Amino acid sequence: AKHIIASGPNVPRGEALKEEYGIKPMTNNAAAVENADVVVLAIKPQNINKVLKELKQTIRPEALVISIVAGATLEKMSTGLDHDLIVRSMPNTPAKIGKGITVWTTSKDVDDEHKEIAKKILSALGQEVYMKDENYLDMATALSGTGPAYVFLFMEALVDAGVHLGFPRRIAEQLVKETVRGSVDYFDSSDEECHLASYRDQVTSPGGTTAEALYYLEKMGFRTALSRAVWAAYNRSIELGKENNKNEG
Repeated sequence: AKHIIASGPNVPRGEALKEEYGIKPMTNNAAAVENADVVVLAIKPQNINKVLKELKQTIRPEALVISIVAGATLEKMSTGLDHDLIVRSMPNTPAKIGKGITVWTTSKDVDDEHKEIAKKILSALGQEVYMKDENYLDMATALSGTGPAYVFLFMEALVDAGVHLGFPRRIAEQLVKETVRGSVDYFDSSDEECHLASYRDQVTSPGGTTAEALYYLEKMGFRTALSRAVWAAYNRSIELGKENNKNEG
């Protein structure tokens, strides 16, 4: 912990991290990265240009930079920092409990040794998937990065439906939570590579309650709405990158 420095504008938050983990908090980004072997940029896309200006030519040439900034391309990071060793990654919220999934890629100058360092760091957050093509990062932002929000909205809607039926909210939340958890675990436990539709079919009896519910969801465009939501998030990720480049100019 004594080798980890956290730099940010929120002083109370920094002190809380120091108290809990024993790391060193700072508010000066340039000073924080001065002797760093690895620099992790975990900032809002709207702040990227300001931070890049602060850090330009301050990071050691042999240091690895790991970015989790949505929409910020490898080229933008490399140019903005005047630095060659860049990892672009997109984790998601379950990383907080080591259950996340992170898609990542690297600039051409990142060698195998640095890739292994990045893999070890990102593996601490859960699973990691390396993609050679950077275009997959905007896709990952829309699918897995934003994905937990879709799941929580889906769960919230099911809980509200349960309350509407007459369940106490506490019981409805328990039923939904365990249904989602159990469904994922059941899908995960199979040794066979089956399509998700085959698992859905196991629950669906001809003319039964599930068939009726699924018919209504399809009729109301559930699948289409979800697909369009992911596409909208993907386009927004690309727009963020363009906006940041425009602001920089």
